[in-house]
Amino acid sequence: MRRSTDTVRAPRRPPADARRPAVGVTIADRQRRVKLDRRWLEGVIRRAVAAIGSPAAEIGVVLVDDAGIADLHEQWLGLPGPTDVITFDLSTPVDSGLHGDIAISVETARRLARELGWQTRHEAAYYAIHGLLHLAGEDDHDPARRRRMRARERAVMTAIELPRPPRRPVRGGS
Repeated sequence: MRRSTDTVRAPRRPPADARRPAVGVTIADRQRRVKLDRRWLEGVIRRAVAAIGSPAAEIGVVLVDDAGIADLHEQWLGLPGPTDVITFDLSTPVDSGLHGDIAISVETARRLARELGWQTRHEAAYYAIHGLLHLAGEDDHDPARRRRMRARERAVMTAIELPRPPRRPVRGGS
């Protein structure tokens, strides 16, 4: 029997890290043109997965130059020339969370960052978030969906305390 002075302990809350989604991130740098801090990008991806609300993720990122992404663009999408980012959805019907690979042209990121007046690493992070949103089911192949995806990109960047991306020309999706 408890006395009125007994203390009832609330269940312990798990540490903050235990409440975060289980996220595996592998980054391979297959280019030599642009130096990009892979640890920083890994942290961005981990925080973005949480901001998107995914229960888990297994993400592979390959950093390539324009020639490398042009090869992937041609091989997998049948389109000639470089692009900024290509996402490969590797999820299965039984998977929960995000599962896929994201190829990022850091050469394109550097070039466009200079044009837009912001840092290359922020442009590369923007590409990674774009890829994660594709893995989360977003599509940008028509104007209405593109507007929705751009709004989510900005919201995720704000949520993980990165600068909002500058306005950019409208173009096709990836």
